[in-house]
Amino acid sequence: MSFLTGPMRKHLDGHKELTNHEDVLKVEAGNLVKIPLLNGNALCQSKVKENDLVKVGTLIGERNDHFYVPLYSSVSGRVVKIEKLMSSALKPVDHVVIENDGKYEVERPFEPLDYTSATREQLVDFMKKAGIVGCGGAGFPTYVKYLKPDNIDLLIINAVECEPYITADYKLMSLNVELLVKGVEALFKMSCAKECKVCIKETKKDFIPVLEKAFANVDKVSVFAVPDVYPMGWERTLVYEVTKKRYDKLPSEVGCIVSNATTAISFADALVNGMPIVKKVLTVAGDGVKTNKNVEVRVGTSAHEIVEALGGYTSDNVLLIAGGPMMGKTITTDAFVIGTYNNALTIFKNKDIESIKCLRCGKCSDHCPAGLQPVRINAANKAHDLDTVMALDVNSCIECGMCTYICPSKINVTEGIRQAKRFLALKKKK
Repeated sequence: MSFLTGPMRKHLDGHKELTNHEDVLKVEAGNLVKIPLLNGNALCQSKVKENDLVKVGTLIGERNDHFYVPLYSSVSGRVVKIEKLMSSALKPVDHVVIENDGKYEVERPFEPLDYTSATREQLVDFMKKAGIVGCGGAGFPTYVKYLKPDNIDLLIINAVECEPYITADYKLMSLNVELLVKGVEALFKMSCAKECKVCIKETKKDFIPVLEKAFANVDKVSVFAVPDVYPMGWERTLVYEVTKKRYDKLPSEVGCIVSNATTAISFADALVNGMPIVKKVLTVAGDGVKTNKNVEVRVGTSAHEIVEALGGYTSDNVLLIAGGPMMGKTITTDAFVIGTYNNALTIFKNKDIESIKCLRCGKCSDHCPAGLQPVRINAANKAHDLDTVMALDVNSCIECGMCTYICPSKINVTEGIRQAKRFLALKKKK
């Protein structure tokens, strides 16, 4: 990391007021629920077939490569078919299509577990079987972080939610403080850390005292306020803010484990109620949708059904993003469904953006949180210069969108870098 790098972060207008103080709207699942057989970028195998009867909690799929992740039904009914459809990850994958009978009969896939008496190993195994994944958008199997917590000094609970518009984590925490505390206590036990910090933006003046009161009697757990800048929620940025240490690949290199606050709540829900992630709270916001709200939906509910429940679109030409405006992916159809790790739909009126030639101002490099040179990567991609793309460490880009946001020339630098990463991956595959 060069000492010449710039601030590597920036305060953004969050637009959080659009949904922050609104009640969560429950959107009922439709007649057909389509659950993607996908975990992150890894495909999962179906464990059911056509005409099988399922209940809420029935095992319907598994990822079973170098990681194990079970997938569970979010409704009760009959499996109609296994169909390949476009996913929110912009790749066609098999979906288990279930005819929803509307009864929501439950088949508990595992028994609750008392985290206070369970061993660390029992908690890790429970988390694995419950299919708990990172709920901050990546969907990484959470148990993997806790398998071998050697030399871990600090557990960081990421409650920052730094991307504009998204307030789903904040809303979930405010409605489930007790579950949050239990989830954090369980994760702390699994981490073998010496202390735990629950990190939240310093601008959450109303909620910080609530958290401080909730954790007041929890030994070695404290609330840590961080600046309201983007991308403070990224692991590297957050770890550096808390510890002033940088690492190469994993936070464990500097004695840290980082888990999302919503992941802690989901884990506690599984421990207390014996249920996996079958519902999601996500933020739907932007000037392209008539009502901005946080909604609670069943996993497998389509984006189309959610938008319809909110009054529909405000324009015939909208930009539909699976995720937030900075890191989300634009999708040309609203037929895709919500998975276990989705946390937002951002919808804007589609407006033409005119770009001009690069001014060589260096702002994208100054603000890149990964310390890269985005404009050079973008130029190398246009020239199909694979050697330069590799030399500029393109795969360290987290696609945070900062370079596009900060660019005075209005160049979509992030998309150029995404293309470069796909180009490199294709070349390596060949």
